[in-house]
Amino acid sequence: MKKLYALLFAVAFCIPMLVNAQGCDEPSGEGVNVFGFIQPRYQYSEKAANNDTNTFDFNRARIGVMGKIPYDISYYVVLEASPDNQRHDGDAYLLDAFVTYSRYDFARLTMGSFKSPISLELNTACRKLHTINRSRVVEQLASPDRDRGIMVMGGADTTLFQYSFAITNGTGLFAKDDNKEKDYAARVVLNPHKNFKLGASYLYGESASATAGMPDDEKTRWGADLQYKNGGFMFQAEYLYGKDVGSYTTGGGCGEELEVHQGSIKRDGGFIMGMYKFKNNLQPVLKIEYYDSDKDMGNNTEFCTTYGLNYWLNDWTKIQANYVYRAERADEIDNDIFILQVTVNF
Repeated sequence: MKKLYALLFAVAFCIPMLVNAQGCDEPSGEGVNVFGFIQPRYQYSEKAANNDTNTFDFNRARIGVMGKIPYDISYYVVLEASPDNQRHDGDAYLLDAFVTYSRYDFARLTMGSFKSPISLELNTACRKLHTINRSRVVEQLASPDRDRGIMVMGGADTTLFQYSFAITNGTGLFAKDDNKEKDYAARVVLNPHKNFKLGASYLYGESASATAGMPDDEKTRWGADLQYKNGGFMFQAEYLYGKDVGSYTTGGGCGEELEVHQGSIKRDGGFIMGMYKFKNNLQPVLKIEYYDSDKDMGNNTEFCTTYGLNYWLNDWTKIQANYVYRAERADEIDNDIFILQVTVNF
């Protein structure tokens, strides 16, 4: 309970602000707004013994509605319809679905299913990602990427502080909570200058142990991130640390199934990324990341470098090409990948 009180105090301290939910679009006026995007994709994957694979698929295919209801109520609902997602064996499913009460600028209240507030990259909208895939550490440690619960938010890019605080089941989108424990997540962003942002995230959760008579499982996450933007240039960096006691999860990112494993573990990772958008709408991107999947074991770190090129055909259409070079500390294998993706918003 001491950790919960500390989080609540942090939220109360940062309260004089306003922020959009999850970086999502705001409904324009009253009534229903239909929106969505599709991301057809081509992937060429290197594999050992010349068993390379190449395929066309859909990274994401989402359609939703949002709108406002008098007075001070808004709603946001999104369906994931990609046949290639690993959740629900490719069946369409409800992704984001939340209602927001925004009477008070300093504390907007949201309830439903939404993204966890931790991590800069996780809370970058999927259609606005600078590389096609999120970093490995974010996919593994900021999971489940979405959950059901309640969240309070405040602040904006134009204010000194932004904050979000959420209480969720901790079980992801597809499972009800089967015990009285909850996950508590908080994120605070400092905007000391219009071009510079500093962020910090923290999550703590408990769940009933799978072994009878054993203490509850515990999950802890904390991270820090920064962003600098000036003209066409942008630089981002992020670090995440995770400690799990009793059991831990892998997967749980966009389109991935969340898997539970027994045992305690410590993991961490991070990335740095730079990009420049030219006036002709070309944007080269370089991203360097690492992920240590077990800090108590040696030679367990994965390194990844993404060479990317983004091009905007117009305000609604973006083409991305990524070559991802992967290197393992213990024993490097042939697992590089080339990805070409088109994002069309509507």
